Amino acid sequence: MSPVWSLGAGLLLVLLWVRHRGLEAVLVHHRWVFVCLFLLPLSILFDVYYQLRAWAVWRLHSAPRQHAQRVRHIQAQVREWKNEGSKRYMCTGRPGWLTVSLRVGKYKKIHKNIMINLMDVLEVDSERQVVRVEPLVTMGQLTAHLNPMGWTIPVVPELDDLTVGGLIMGTGIESSSHIYGLFQHTCVAYELVLADGSLVRCSPTENSDLFYAVPWSCGTLGFLVAAEIKMIPAKKYVKIHYEPVRGLRKICEKFTEESKKKENSFVEGLVYSLEEAVIMTGVLTDEAEQSKINRIGNYYKPWFFKHVEKYLKADRTGVEYIPSRHYYHRHTRSIFWELQDIIPFGNNPIFRYLFGWMVPPKISLLKLTQGEAIRKLYEQHHVVQDMLVPMKSLEKSIQTFHADLNVYPLWLCPFILPNNPGMVHPKGDEAELYVDIGAYGEPKRKQFEARASMRQMEKFVRSVHGFQMLYADCYMTREEFWDMFDGSLYHKLREQMNCKDAFPEVYDKICKAARH
Repeated sequence: MSPVWSLGAGLLLVLLWVRHRGLEAVLVHHRWVFVCLFLLPLSILFDVYYQLRAWAVWRLHSAPRQHAQRVRHIQAQVREWKNEGSKRYMCTGRPGWLTVSLRVGKYKKIHKNIMINLMDVLEVDSERQVVRVEPLVTMGQLTAHLNPMGWTIPVVPELDDLTVGGLIMGTGIESSSHIYGLFQHTCVAYELVLADGSLVRCSPTENSDLFYAVPWSCGTLGFLVAAEIKMIPAKKYVKIHYEPVRGLRKICEKFTEESKKKENSFVEGLVYSLEEAVIMTGVLTDEAEQSKINRIGNYYKPWFFKHVEKYLKADRTGVEYIPSRHYYHRHTRSIFWELQDIIPFGNNPIFRYLFGWMVPPKISLLKLTQGEAIRKLYEQHHVVQDMLVPMKSLEKSIQTFHADLNVYPLWLCPFILPNNPGMVHPKGDEAELYVDIGAYGEPKRKQFEARASMRQMEKFVRSVHGFQMLYADCYMTREEFWDMFDGSLYHKLREQMNCKDAFPEVYDKICKAARH
């Protein structure tokens, strides 16, 4: 029998089985069937299209020439909205399913959609060490563009599909953030189209109030059309040291100690239980011991979090050299550890060698095809949250995560939080060391109830002067939200720039208690 006939017969059997079980039952209880047969191939086509497009745009140098024209088109749409009487709020026309956030925003159906087709790298300025990009440029696209030139950006948030716009209007973090801060702290200028249709540039010295108010505003002050981001010289490898640590107090002490060392280019922790973790530190280098090079990003390699767990199980330290771009996107193939819940056998060596090159499925496609049953199932029995808390509260925070959620692994990522104006800053007058605690997976706490449990978590985070990343489900009241975030500058600018009739308040856009 020819391969084509074999494939056809196999697909026919699968379709008959789906018809027998019912499509919804298969999508809920055997989602891997749909993901492997349809979403993985479709994700490959998406990637190929965008890579070819980025290559063609750069080779033809069309992006800088077309950028101004595209911005004028956005301005024209805003002026048209004004001429129509400003009857509805505005928002970007990008479909909600295309975003990496798991939140389902229904506001796009009732707001005026402004089409923003800005997805190109505009300029690499080696003298200023700045790259100018459009807001829909992704992290995978940007590192692929800069690395061959010998450059990278100081903070490369983990997943390939995260966009510059999302990381500025929301936030972004990586294991280098203990030196450079959050993604917003590596940006030197923004360009926005405001509610009156005007185009403005802002930086720490030009329209500085707007510059500091834009991060975390979720597109409620204007439309981002370009950003300038610092660059640093790229090196070939990250020399990474793995150290298993046992005992919660020792875990917190070791992680805090390493996070304070500026000689560490990268610091990261994976907590596998309340008393077990692996602390990783990395240093950028151009030299490597050939026998210790681990190209962890290759499709047939074990998922990174599983690879790290081997050091914990063997109770031994280790040193490896990981190619820099592989390191920057080390959690991408397994979407941290979320993919194990979608494709349970995804880390099996046979699957990796045969189909690993197709992994991961696009998060946007997972959202598009999840259906109401899966969405409700995930909402009630699944957690995807990042809480940013002061490093001094780390031990108490992990205990709280364990009591309220009991989700493992937990991701620990340190960052320095400068005392800049805006929605997020330390309580005191000085910069302070914070840590992002990421919880992704199914809570094992027996009494877990999504709304009640997350409200308890949010209350704790507020009590230690921490912050919740706004891509995730937020259950706070308006008063609680503005108790967590400093809205003084944000509200002042919304008043000054006549945003109140043009854009919803950030709370109304992201919180479940207010969302349409």
